[in-house]
Amino acid sequence: MTSEARNASRSGQDFVLLGFPCRREVQFLLFSIFFVTYTLTLLGNTAIVCAVHGDRRLHTPMYVLLANFSFLEICYVNSDVPNMLANLLSQTKTISFARCLLQLYFFFSLGTTECLFLSIMAYDRFLAICRPLHYPTVMTIKFCIRLVIFCWVYGFLWFLIPVILVTQLPFCGPNAIDDFLCDLGPLLTLASACVPIPGTVLICGTMSSLLIFATFLYIIGSYSLVVRAVVQVPSRAGRKKAFSTCCSHLAVVFLFYGSVMMTYVSPGSGQAEGMQKFTTLFYSVLTPFFNPMIYSLRNKEMKAALKKILGGS
Repeated sequence: MTSEARNASRSGQDFVLLGFPCRREVQFLLFSIFFVTYTLTLLGNTAIVCAVHGDRRLHTPMYVLLANFSFLEICYVNSDVPNMLANLLSQTKTISFARCLLQLYFFFSLGTTECLFLSIMAYDRFLAICRPLHYPTVMTIKFCIRLVIFCWVYGFLWFLIPVILVTQLPFCGPNAIDDFLCDLGPLLTLASACVPIPGTVLICGTMSSLLIFATFLYIIGSYSLVVRAVVQVPSRAGRKKAFSTCCSHLAVVFLFYGSVMMTYVSPGSGQAEGMQKFTTLFYSVLTPFFNPMIYSLRNKEMKAALKKILGGS
């Protein structure tokens, strides 16, 4: 089949997102749980964005990065959760080939951007704690904005090659995806059932692993130097504040990377039934839900700004 004929046939091709196969009543219960989680995620992350924007005391690089990270989380959950909620109430649970590719691209591009943001936030804490005298001159607002732009632009460029490769894959049916979104692993599994695709699996796996391990090792290395510097701080109050900030950042890092590594280091290799669905659900739905609580509960400045935004005393 020529590429033109293949593309024409795909334009009318649908995938079936199996999601969470269970009784109708259980699906309504899941819908209620995920809808509440989704709503609270949007409210929590929007509150952080508004708090940073509305309080001039938070117009510093650390909080500018945090506000952008919260905005990223809002985009992230919107790339998969609305469709998941619609599928829980749908009888057909279908998604077109074009919409599936679009979801794949945005979902992975936003995930890539999140990895980059977590790395930049680690770099910010490293400078602030390990190089405090250089911090004001290096991490200026102007430089911070450049880093933010870099994260967004590079995040959306990195995953173009895997998406283009997926568009060239044959899908001979039945096109049933055992997941609640168009994820890379299940799509590669579907295509490999038609013809062997070792090259595509290798490229996608290599790009995923390179991004995940490079950013993760950089983050762990940065925070290792931060912890070593914090231990040497003479002031107990200074140590407590630094540890509090770093612990919240590291909690987010381990929540996100722990589940991501289980899913994407070897996409299409096959996992225990339901495991990929659970890990994807964890980092794409639950991690953005927990982030506002992790970042705000132990941060006095953020709590004060949130009280001001919410009309508290």
